[in-house]
Amino acid sequence: MSQEVRLQVIDVNKTFGITKAVQHVSETFYKGEVHALIGENGSGKSTFTNMLTGIYSKDSGKFILDGEEVNAKNQVDANNHGIAIIVQELGTLDGLTVAENIFLGHEEKFVRFGIKNTPAMNKMANDLLKQYGFDRIKASDMIEDYNFEDRKLVEIVKSTYFKPKVLVVDETTTALSQEGREELYKVMNRVRDYGGTVIFISHDLPEVLEKSDSITILRDGVYIDCVKSADVTEDDLRKLMVGREMTGNYYRTDYGEAVSDEVVLSVRNVTVPGQIKNVSFDLHKGEILGFGGLSESGMHEIGKAVFGASFDREGSVTLEDGTEIKDIPTAISHSIAYTSKDRDNESVIMNQSIGDNIVLPSLDKLGKGPLKIQSGKTLKNFANQYARELSVKMVNTNQFVSELSGGNKQKVVLARWVGADADILVLDSPTRGIDIKVKQDIYQLMDRMRKEGKSIIMISEELMELIGMCDRVIIMKDGEPSGELIRSKDMTENDLIAKMV
Repeated sequence: MSQEVRLQVIDVNKTFGITKAVQHVSETFYKGEVHALIGENGSGKSTFTNMLTGIYSKDSGKFILDGEEVNAKNQVDANNHGIAIIVQELGTLDGLTVAENIFLGHEEKFVRFGIKNTPAMNKMANDLLKQYGFDRIKASDMIEDYNFEDRKLVEIVKSTYFKPKVLVVDETTTALSQEGREELYKVMNRVRDYGGTVIFISHDLPEVLEKSDSITILRDGVYIDCVKSADVTEDDLRKLMVGREMTGNYYRTDYGEAVSDEVVLSVRNVTVPGQIKNVSFDLHKGEILGFGGLSESGMHEIGKAVFGASFDREGSVTLEDGTEIKDIPTAISHSIAYTSKDRDNESVIMNQSIGDNIVLPSLDKLGKGPLKIQSGKTLKNFANQYARELSVKMVNTNQFVSELSGGNKQKVVLARWVGADADILVLDSPTRGIDIKVKQDIYQLMDRMRKEGKSIIMISEELMELIGMCDRVIIMKDGEPSGELIRSKDMTENDLIAKMV
């Protein structure tokens, strides 16, 4: 790592209403380093990098890049100054081709005499995709033809093809499978090798320690410390993030408990063309059933299929009382909850309040009389109760979800279904983008729910949480189950990986 300064941050501040998101933060970032930025949800990490990359304007302070002050007005302006960001959620736009997404804001490269040269744009995009090893993705295809992970790979190309001086990677690894993560790590190393600076935000502490050179810790918007990755442990980082020792159990501690014989959900020969085929399993009362696998294994489609959200689904999903789940309204009315991996687009309504999001599945339950009329006071009290129960960090429940950190958005998603008192929960990547303390809270909530007789399907790319939380784990490979493992003290990540590859 060079000791040549790339970016100086001087007394930067940002406030949203009464929330002091970033307070007097100063830091130095060097050329040729991967500099991690960590902290609990709501600690100010994303707000800080969003100011740097032009997504937010700062209230005060300075960003000095290579000796010159930078005040990016938007992401395109930031790109023009050599600053790029790969965000946690989707950063590509529907209605555009892959190539148009890659060169969004920079189309002038391909315009001559007022006419866009689309073949030239597609050729350059295909050349770039090939260089990155993503040549299965085609420049002329519409971006919505690709799944979440492939769209993130397109975003990686979009954010790095012009060799930025500073690359911000904001929780991106949580959106990717292990193969996708390896590709991103290669890109981060490339940026570091040519003398660029990577600002790496992640809640995965082993990943932070392995992939970064130095680590800055924020807490409640305030700078706490900067440490060398080689000099600290996970426990050191947890203490700096939380400000105290972590107490209580992280994963479940029980082994050998008998799972009920009562079957609450039967899935038989479920097929979604091109994604999963002939999937069958039973979910038992009080069971946490895990699904794992590599990218494109089909595990994420399982959740949608169970919830009735796969429109071309074949086969059957049947409840204990014989009810067939064929669509989302039937699932919700029969006490099934679903949280999507793609949180911002499928699990919350971004431009609605926290309160509106929490009460949405419970409106019928909260209504009175034959017309199910809801009182404003009842709805407000309900939203406040479950926002508090999940410890959502907010101004109040009138605040828009779009203003929350990723982890607090996830808390709103879970608060919605805890409030609805769902009997069956299908949780796809429930701890994606969640800090260590909130992960622990969610695991404890899941444990409590199963003890209450709730049944949970947990889909996850995090092998340790499958091992730590599930009664059974079904591994998906090429759209079909390739093996099943029963909860055991002796189960290891290698046991799961052996059935994935």
